[in-house]
Formats: sequence, structure tokens, C-alpha cells
Amino acid sequence: MRDLIQDAAKGDRRSLARTLSALENRTIELAEVFEIIEPVEPAENVWQSLAITGAPGVGKSCLLDGLLTHWARAGLRVALLAVDPSSPRSGGALLGDRVRMTVVDDQDLKENIYLRSIATRKASGSVPLIVADMTQFLLAIGWDRVVIETVGAGQAEVRCAAIADRILVVEGPARGDGVQAEKAGLLELADAVIVNKCDLPGAEQHAGELRESYELGAGASPPVLLTSALHGTGIEDAASMLLALDASGRSERARWRERLLAHHERKILEAPQLDVLLEKLAAGSMTLDDVIRSIGANEHV
Repeated sequence: MRDLIQDAAKGDRRSLARTLSALENRTIELAEVFEIIEPVEPAENVWQSLAITGAPGVGKSCLLDGLLTHWARAGLRVALLAVDPSSPRSGGALLGDRVRMTVVDDQDLKENIYLRSIATRKASGSVPLIVADMTQFLLAIGWDRVVIETVGAGQAEVRCAAIADRILVVEGPARGDGVQAEKAGLLELADAVIVNKCDLPGAEQHAGELRESYELGAGASPPVLLTSALHGTGIEDAASMLLALDASGRSERARWRERLLAHHERKILEAPQLDVLLEKLAAGSMTLDDVIRSIGANEHV
């Protein structure tokens, strides 16, 4: 494993993939990795991880392809962790994000881009908690930025705040995405909003409504941009804006709330006795409070 991790740090893609799989499958811990390699010092005053979220169908993947192309041409090395939902029935996931990513097929740019698809598995939020460790590892071995593409808007989507330094919400025109984002609390947490498919009717109006909504709230308003991933409209401006994006400062308590909840959830999901405790819950021999106490007690053994 030591050689594998060292080779990944040197840039070997196969070793990188295998190390990320080991982190994802919990056969190695991040702390063990950092005993083998010395993390690269991050650049100052810039974000390192960006979560991109929004309802299915708003064009997140196509927009991302344009952003990644622009960043790669500027010389940045960017890793994308694309999260796909697992089937609650079969446990499988499509992992089809690469289909929309043309940048990884560009011979001049592909060395600056790394794409990894991840299944949500049993994580209750849209982003599996292990993505945080994978993000830290990628940054530690020298990737300039890590982008996390989440599953899609919904109540659990706010959990991306527990992982990313910045949050970009992508919406489409006149399709109710604003309502979904409001319900999920995403617009409260957004550091920037992009209304994609600006070539369609209703995009300008929706962007205007978002700007007015932010002006009525407390704190600085995040930027609201219009793009068309299909036609390339506004992509260059969006890419430049996002690279220099500051935290909105409107929701620091909300962010730390989500990080605290994610930390608590991780302890539950990674408890070795979880399956046994679930069986006892189903049988009625334990209560939820009993389970929480049991997990907490075993942490101190």
C-alpha cells in the first residue's frame, strides 16, 4: 500500500484510482495516508473545493464540462468527484457522468483533469461522507482544486456544505428549480448561483427574481450569472468568477451546523456494530436513544 500511495502522489493515474478506492472502501484511513506522504501546502486565499448542485436536468454536467475546459486551458489541475445516487433496491449506480465530459478526451487538456464517479451507497445525504477524505487526499497530492458534483436538489442536498469550501447552485429557467432550492435551503448557503440554459425563455426573469430575493435578505448577495452550456454563452465569465469566488459570509452558522451533523452521521454509519444495532431496533429490543448511547460508549472503549 505504501508504494501505491507514493506512486499516486507522483501522478500515476492507476495508483491514484486504486488509492481512492481504498479510501472509499475504508481499507485505509486518511491518517494512514498522511503518515506515508507529506501533504502539499495549499495556495493561500483561494478555495480548494467547490460543490456544484442543482435539480436534475438543469445541465450541471454540461456546464461543468465547459468550466473544466476553461480551467484546464489556464493550467489548473482540477479533479472532479461526480456523485451518482445508488438504487435503494439493487444498490447499484449508473456512474455515467463521464458521458457528458468531453474535456477528458482532449489530448492537450486531459492531464490537467481527473474524473472519478462515486456511488452514494448507504449515505443518507446526497454526498457520501467519504468524499471529504477523497477531497483531502487529492488536494494533498497536488491537485489545485476539487469539484464535487452532487446528485440533485432535495432536502439532503444541503449536506454538501459539510464538505465544500464554496457552493454553486445551478438552476434552469421557469421550471420550479427556485422553489426546490428554497425548500432545501440551498439558496441560503449558495456562494454563487448560475441560471443555465439562458437561451430558453424565462431565464432572464428567473435570474432577476433571484437577485431581488437576495437583496431582501441579510448580508452580501452572491453573484447570479446566466450561461448556456449548449452554446458556450457566459462560460468564460462564469469560470473566471468562480475561481476568485469568496465565501458569501451569509451562512457560516448554517455551514458549521451541517458539518457537525455530517460528523455525527459519519460516526453512526461507520460504527462496526451498526448492523447488529439495526436488527435490535427492528426487533424492538432497543430504542433509538439506546443505540446512540451504545455507539458513543464503544467509541471510548
